[in-house]
Amino acid sequence: AMEKSYVSMFLLLIVISCALAKDTGKKDSKDTTAKPKLPQTLSRGWGDQLIWTQTYEEALFRAKHSQKPLMIIHHLEDCPHSQALKKVFAEHKDIQKLAEKFILLNLVYETTDKNLAPDGQYVPRVLFIDPSLTVRADITGRYSNRLYAYEPTDISLLYSNMQKALKLLKTEL
Repeated sequence: AMEKSYVSMFLLLIVISCALAKDTGKKDSKDTTAKPKLPQTLSRGWGDQLIWTQTYEEALFRAKHSQKPLMIIHHLEDCPHSQALKKVFAEHKDIQKLAEKFILLNLVYETTDKNLAPDGQYVPRVLFIDPSLTVRADITGRYSNRLYAYEPTDISLLYSNMQKALKLLKTEL
């Protein structure tokens, strides 16, 4: 019995060292091209060439000081609805172009700010915040039970809501 436990311990060590080697290998390739890769990691696939903010606090600060609206996308990596929306969002040329006019943030966790979950903490949900740091409750999707939810088929509605967020800005400032 003694021999068997040694063997399983040995195998475990091999598995662990393989896992570690894999991680360090990944890191090295990242570091050499750190500069251009940065937005890509923060984008999480929502638009690799766009500039994404890292934190909610930073996003609010930048919205206020740049006088641009902020678009926040709540999503989860293992949620098929989030993944489906991400795919159409990233492939929609007009949305990607228009998104350059926004401060952008995508979150895979909830913030402590209850204003970002006006009707619940579901994903995916997209909220717009103006430079006065007010959540735009008037820019919603098509579902009355989940006001800020968008399906992949709602991508043109999301696009027009982005246009609306920019238009409202001009008329109000």
